[in-house]
Amino acid sequence: MQQTVLDNINNQPVVLRRVLDERGTFVDPFVAKLHEHQIEKVIFLGSGTSYNVSTIASYYFKHLVGMPAEAYYPTVFKNHESPDWTGLVDHARILCVGVSQSGTSVSTCEAMEHARSLGCRTLAITGDLESEITRHVDVTTHLLVGEELTPPETKGYTVSVLSVLLWAVEAGRERGSLSQEEADGLIRETQGVVDGFQDVLDEGLGWYERNKTSIVSSDRLYVLGYGVDYGSMLEGMLKVGEMLRVPTIGYEMEEYSHGPTMALKPNQTILMIGTDDVEFERLLTFRKTYRKYTDRVHVITCRDLPDADGRDLVFSLKASKYLAPLLYTVPFQYLAARGAADIYIDTNVDPCAEPLSHYPTERV
Repeated sequence: MQQTVLDNINNQPVVLRRVLDERGTFVDPFVAKLHEHQIEKVIFLGSGTSYNVSTIASYYFKHLVGMPAEAYYPTVFKNHESPDWTGLVDHARILCVGVSQSGTSVSTCEAMEHARSLGCRTLAITGDLESEITRHVDVTTHLLVGEELTPPETKGYTVSVLSVLLWAVEAGRERGSLSQEEADGLIRETQGVVDGFQDVLDEGLGWYERNKTSIVSSDRLYVLGYGVDYGSMLEGMLKVGEMLRVPTIGYEMEEYSHGPTMALKPNQTILMIGTDDVEFERLLTFRKTYRKYTDRVHVITCRDLPDADGRDLVFSLKASKYLAPLLYTVPFQYLAARGAADIYIDTNVDPCAEPLSHYPTERV
């Protein structure tokens, strides 16, 4: 039987549990690389879903490890950036991390080779330990996602986010930016999220079923996020755009109010991701205002939400801002995959058949 996107979405509780249980296989070599070379800065490189993961990873490393971290599209890094513009950090103490589930992304492989030519340390995390990217890095770590044969990545995203979070927790513990108690607390919280992930799926699907008629019939969707969930916004926008194929635009939450609101119409949908940072109160203000112009305003959050109604998704599982991105992608996955099925789009068929972004697998 052919694997489907929905199969992969529904398989997430299983694969996330494996990632947590077997974290030593990819965490230990990563932390060893940081320690061995006295790494002072990490640069994450990836395209598509892998860029969205890289954005979240850079947030984790700045906030949990206390280490300078950046995320770039690989082509931008290769052609327009420097590992360190200040000239104060030895390239040998900069770790460039290539995130590529398939290991076949042309731009990521080229960027890793470029980073290595500049004297940076290089590491890849990939689901295929014999893929092309492994030829362009010093160390390869395993993304424990299993097979994901459908083109749009779903479980690959959540597995990648969990993997880079576990990197950050152990790196923070090793460097002393997280106390033993703080690191252990994050691992316990992660265990709780993984154990409760079936409820996350059930609630995410229930939200889609309640709201599918209005969202799928919208002529445009806006996705808004802030803080660590800027990355969640990027992934939500990507998933809906590539599967549901309705014009979908993402913004940092505050920036949406600086002009794009002029295009807001009643038949457009706004999806707002709200985590536990200081901007949440601002989100409530925006929510109230936008609902004057369209009824299709939805908040997705783990926090208590005043006046929540059926349009909103308030997860019963409560997670801190570091774990919440794992939850917040689920409603977008269902909106994308179930929505596509409901309007008869086969997401296994890529209408753009040209091999533009990936090496063919037979190259390996």
